[in-house]
Amino acid sequence: MRLIASLLVVCSVLALAGCGRGGGSQKLQGTYVEGYHVSGVFKVHETEYALRPSFIHVIRFGYYGIKAINDGNLAHALAIEGHGLHKRTEEIQPGQSATMLVLFLKAGRYELYCPIDGHADKGMKGTVKVH
Repeated sequence: MRLIASLLVVCSVLALAGCGRGGGSQKLQGTYVEGYHVSGVFKVHETEYALRPSFIHVIRFGYYGIKAINDGNLAHALAIEGHGLHKRTEEIQPGQSATMLVLFLKAGRYELYCPIDGHADKGMKGTVKVH
């Protein structure tokens, strides 16, 4: 009985100290974009002339990163607009990527597109829906 009680005390102490599986140190780690802790990073692959995925669903407000990955043969960029938000990456060369910090404060739909040389008109556009 004493052995079981001792093991329970040791396990409780380890859990409180953040040691062991899924300890507290993992909660302190996270993903940062431009110095801000973000709830997640969405990857958007750009090619001639499409965004993949073309629809992103965000279930809560907060800071997020959007990583644009140029898988195409031409230079691209990525922009997002809606509800007072206007952000864009710099021009991204083929094989390169860029990540932008986005703060979603309002529910609704946001337009996601490539702002270079009419690429959006050729199909490089999508939607971010925030609840």
